[in-house]
Amino acid sequence: MPLAACRLAVALTVLIVAVPAAAQAPPASNPFFEEWKTPFGMPPFERIKAEHYAPAFEAGIAERKKEVGAIASNPAAPTFANTVEALENGGLALAKVSDVFFTLTGAETNDALQAINKEFAPKLSALRDDVLLNEKLFARVKTVWEAREKLTLSVEQKKLLEETFKDFVRGGANLAPEQKKRFREINQELSVLGLKFADNLLKETNGFRLVIDRKEDLAGLPPALVSAAADAAKAAKLEGKWVFTSQAPSILPFLTFAENRDLRKKILDGYTSRGDHGDAFDNKASLSRIAALRSERARLLGYKTHADFVLEENMAKTPAGVYGLLDRVWAPSLAMAKRERADLDAAMKAERKDASLEAWDWRYYSEKVRKARFDLDDKALRPYFPIDRVREGIFYAANRLYGLTFTERTDVPKYHPEVRVFEVKDADGSFLALYTVDYYPRPGKRSGAWCGRIRPTWLKDGKDVRPIVTNVTNVSRPAGDAPALLSLEEVRTLFHEFGHAVNGFVSRVSYRSMGRTSRDFVELPSQIMESWALEPEVLKVYAKHWKTGETIPLALVSKIEKAGTYGEGFRTTEYLAASYLDMDWHALPEPKEMEASAFEKASLGRIGLIPEIVVRYRSPYFQHIFGPGGGYSAGYYSYIWSDVLVADAYDLFREKGIFDKATATSFRKNILEKGGTEDAMTLYKRFRGREPSVEPLLVKRGLAEPKP
Repeated sequence: MPLAACRLAVALTVLIVAVPAAAQAPPASNPFFEEWKTPFGMPPFERIKAEHYAPAFEAGIAERKKEVGAIASNPAAPTFANTVEALENGGLALAKVSDVFFTLTGAETNDALQAINKEFAPKLSALRDDVLLNEKLFARVKTVWEAREKLTLSVEQKKLLEETFKDFVRGGANLAPEQKKRFREINQELSVLGLKFADNLLKETNGFRLVIDRKEDLAGLPPALVSAAADAAKAAKLEGKWVFTSQAPSILPFLTFAENRDLRKKILDGYTSRGDHGDAFDNKASLSRIAALRSERARLLGYKTHADFVLEENMAKTPAGVYGLLDRVWAPSLAMAKRERADLDAAMKAERKDASLEAWDWRYYSEKVRKARFDLDDKALRPYFPIDRVREGIFYAANRLYGLTFTERTDVPKYHPEVRVFEVKDADGSFLALYTVDYYPRPGKRSGAWCGRIRPTWLKDGKDVRPIVTNVTNVSRPAGDAPALLSLEEVRTLFHEFGHAVNGFVSRVSYRSMGRTSRDFVELPSQIMESWALEPEVLKVYAKHWKTGETIPLALVSKIEKAGTYGEGFRTTEYLAASYLDMDWHALPEPKEMEASAFEKASLGRIGLIPEIVVRYRSPYFQHIFGPGGGYSAGYYSYIWSDVLVADAYDLFREKGIFDKATATSFRKNILEKGGTEDAMTLYKRFRGREPSVEPLLVKRGLAEPKP
């Protein structure tokens, strides 16, 4: 899932201007000051060193300031072309360094890059404020905006003008001088706090490890997980032992299969206490300050809360709209979770009469009950999901839907040896995009999974610039002589992030900032791609045993289908709880720093989250909302909002055929290619013929019976 910022915030980092005298003679050896003649214009990663970033950032910032000054001081009357397009279409120098740098700070960071990030985050924040608070520039934008009815503009140009004007207003352009001063101070502090939060979390995640030195403590664990833990121990110079971490490919199967209950508790405690140790890496004070500053900034702009500020730009529009959807899904989800708890508690008491179910027992007994009820377990499934085969299945689905083809390229520079690169072509053989995948956890990679880009798509001087799209995940590594064998959840993750990537591949927008959509619409392309992952017609293509090549048996597929909504109470409840927590932090009625632990406890208590389920993200490691940029602040609900759209949209695919060409073409033309060029609901209705219904979502998750 990519982290998004408002359109102009992104555009502001990519405006090109003349280089001032102080920056006219950059070192010739700096790759950022050279034309890249690599295949597809991929950055020459092997030549880019840490010392190249600061000069490139400084030059780009200087260029940007001069560009803005030239636009603001233009003696010609303001027009769409000399003001709005001029603001949008420049900045390639700053984009060149930014796109590479922020790709690496997410996927392959180190102390040097983190230091550079800390140095330039406030400078980039100040640069953004310099643009949005430039009175002469805003006056020109406002003049064009007020004349919009008289202008002959395309639909996309009208949207660009609207979003540009709104970004200035939302960026403080209408504030009084003293308010602008405070607005700048808030943005500066937030830029530093977000980085501090993320750096602390990375250190906490890398700092935890569960070391096992007795073989009997490995009872129940899959051989592949044990092998991976032995490899991790060897890398840590703990030969003969086993190391488990708080990264998902390690902790989740450990919690699912480890028979040693005390060790399950220990690893879960290590995961859930990240950023909450009261030490130098504690995140509670920072996140509370972030929430308070966001609240203060929203109130400066005339909004009741930060949530009101954010949601104005989303499909949900208001906090009431978000809470309304969450409440509708929460009640049946919690009821289902409580029924699941009763089943798991009964299974546990059959083994341990005096024990009561705890959070560290849930996944373990859930797997036991699933195996007993459906004769289905994770260990039986993984051999049919070797990672390369899963990728083949993903490519197969994209080819059937949209005619896309993929060819691996080994002649393209990569930022890490594990990265793989593919050339993407359209059905007519024309080049669409370059696609990179980076699958496995590393110390320099932040947790989670996301889709990004090293180059966006747009029209430059009338020529179509095609994108370089990245998928970054943290899934199970190869272990022993076996390839990486994925869990069902990891299979869904790869399909999900690829859905974002397809959105990037086929996007057809004239302006870079128009490639981005509202937060609660952007997950539609990714989440709907998951729908094909377990379709029998797709499974038979890619789900093949890594040793024998045997296609996954129909009986096993049938078991997957029957177990489809098993555990949905847990999955939906832990996710919704995080969505409520996010909203509560950002619907603060006043800009007051709250004691983080007490606030979180009250938030989760209000909705009645049962103690046996841990919220998906506790506040001290909720990077989606408190990390740099806070892209999902007051927006984590977007996954359930988008899933309403997904369930409703996929009903049409099921009705017409899951690979129906007309339906796929309509989805591509009306959704995937359009980006943010039109209102999201307008685009959805154009595809579906009506507004979405929430009922298909409830049925899909087993929270309601299908209508006869």
